[in-house]
Amino acid sequence: MEDGRSVLETGRAERSVWLMKCPPLVSRSWKSAAASADPSNPNPAVGKVVLSLDPLRPDDPSSLQFKMEMSQTDSGNTPKSYTLNMFKDFVPMCVVSESNQGKFSLEGKVEHKFDMELHSENFSDYGKLCRERTNKAMIKTRQVKVIDNDNGVLMRPMPGMVALVPSGSKDKKKLTPTKGSDAKRTRRDRRELENIIFKLFERQQNWALKQLVQETDQPEQFLKEILNDLCVYNKRGPNQGTHELKPEYKKSTEEPDSM
Repeated sequence: MEDGRSVLETGRAERSVWLMKCPPLVSRSWKSAAASADPSNPNPAVGKVVLSLDPLRPDDPSSLQFKMEMSQTDSGNTPKSYTLNMFKDFVPMCVVSESNQGKFSLEGKVEHKFDMELHSENFSDYGKLCRERTNKAMIKTRQVKVIDNDNGVLMRPMPGMVALVPSGSKDKKKLTPTKGSDAKRTRRDRRELENIIFKLFERQQNWALKQLVQETDQPEQFLKEILNDLCVYNKRGPNQGTHELKPEYKKSTEEPDSM
C-alpha cells in the first residue's frame, strides 16, 4: 500500500493446521530436503503420518495413535519413525507466513498440537547415532603448523626485558632490564634507610610512594612502614597522593642549613 502498511492475506484463515514440536535432528533433515529439492517440485514430501485406531472404540479419542515416518534422512543411523503425542488443551493459535516479497498470509488455525518423540522401534538406530556424535566430537580439528620466520623469536617474551621491536625496524630501542619484584629487593638497615629518606626530602618536599620505591630500591611494604613513622600522607589538596615529612622531622633536616 502507498502508506507503507502491509496487507494480510486471509484466504486460508479457516483452514485447519497442525502444530508439531520436532527434535532438531528432524528439523535439520527437513531443511536439507527443501534446500536440495528439484525446482519443479519446491515442496517435496518429507514424511507421512500414519493414523492407527481401535476398531472397537472408533469414537474414543484416546484410541487414536499417530506415527510419523520420515521419507529421507541425512545419515543411515538417523531414526526414521517417531511417535506423535497429540494435545488439544492449548491456547488458540493461528499460523502466519511471510513470502520473499514481504507479503503476509494467514495460513490457518491450529487444530491439534503434537510433540514428536522417538519411536521404540528406532532405539537401536538412535544409540548408533549417539555413538557417531561422540566419535566425531573426539576427532581433533586443530592442527599445529610451523612458522618459517626468522623473527619468530621476538614473539616470545624474554625474561627481564621490555620494549621489544622487530629486527628489521630502523628505530631500534635499547632493551631495558625491568626492575625486580619486591621479593628480589634486599632490605637496608632501618637507620641507613631513614637517612636516605631524609636526604631525598631535602631535594623536594613531596614524594609519591612509587618514586620513593624507585629511588631507594626497597620493598614497598617495608618502605611503607618507615614512611608511616616519618611522613604524613596527603589525601587531598594540590599534593594529593604524596608523602611529606612530619613537622618535627622537617625541623631536624632544616637545622643544619640554618647554622
